Amino acid sequence: MRIAQVAPLFESVPPHKYGGTERVVSYLTEELVRAGADVTLFASGDSRTRAELDPICPRALRLDPECRDPLAPTIRQLERVARRAREFDVVHFHIDYLHFPLSRRLGLRQLTTLHGRLDIRELQAVYDEFADMPVVSISLAQRRPLAQAQFIGNVYHGIPLDLYRFEPEPDDYLAFLGRVSPEKRVDRAVAIARRLGMRLRVAAKIDRHDREYYEREVAGLFADPLVEYVGEIGEADKGAFLGKARCLLFPVDWPEPFGLAMIEAMACGTPVIAFRCGSIPEVLDDGVTGYCVDSLDAAAAATARAMTLDRRRCRERFERRFSAERMARDYMRLYGAIVEDRGGVAA
Repeated sequence: MRIAQVAPLFESVPPHKYGGTERVVSYLTEELVRAGADVTLFASGDSRTRAELDPICPRALRLDPECRDPLAPTIRQLERVARRAREFDVVHFHIDYLHFPLSRRLGLRQLTTLHGRLDIRELQAVYDEFADMPVVSISLAQRRPLAQAQFIGNVYHGIPLDLYRFEPEPDDYLAFLGRVSPEKRVDRAVAIARRLGMRLRVAAKIDRHDREYYEREVAGLFADPLVEYVGEIGEADKGAFLGKARCLLFPVDWPEPFGLAMIEAMACGTPVIAFRCGSIPEVLDDGVTGYCVDSLDAAAAATARAMTLDRRRCRERFERRFSAERMARDYMRLYGAIVEDRGGVAA
């Protein structure tokens, strides 16, 4: 099967450091190639892949200080995809709804994985207009605000089984991995660590638009001797960071679409303590891979209990549910259905 993967240009595929969507696109692309598919990846030129790379811009837009209009390269990407679309059996978009008018008018055999939150008012009108566009959710919770969208499947993220090593003997610290932003609530992580008197290591990036929030709400918390801010880390450092942690704290305060960091921790055998938002109850197996909680008191108590969970069972549950191979199989089934019915859009 000839498959096009259309990735966001903000980060490379895979990202050099932080990045969720582009990381998942990379895992999917490489697994499809390994399974024998003919894959073309439309992404930034600094991406690394065994697929054919169609580079749209020299490097990821976030890392390009000269990029002043990030939409312009994406428009060029859409034109490149349109020009080559007939080469593919199916085109898999990861750029939200930007291609919808193009896909409709060209009658592409295509689908779109929605990677972000969908409880945004303006999206209602978009999906009222484009209710014929086949889309895929990454959790059942994610799709609830958009009942009118044409969801053709739900595919949980997966990562390569050999990406992270199982770590049976952790050190004595708690971990936070993600972004320093209001919805990720690193302040809750600090509060949990303080209640337990445990060390907290924070590996997180601070985006420019979150800098004011960091200075106002978080910088003072990082002065606590229990807290170590290690900055933004990449793939090479993530395994040791997560694997040596007693628990990953995932105290989000938003309708989390999936939560890739949770399954990365599980891969290392590290249990997760997460607030019950969005996808959390779907991804976590309560009492096996961690605990879902609703308050700081419950989080502190659950963290203490989680340290006694069987880390081997945590790893085994990850292998069963969240491998890249399983993810690729799920998408191949959807690709096959799309090819059979000509993509579900008017030709």
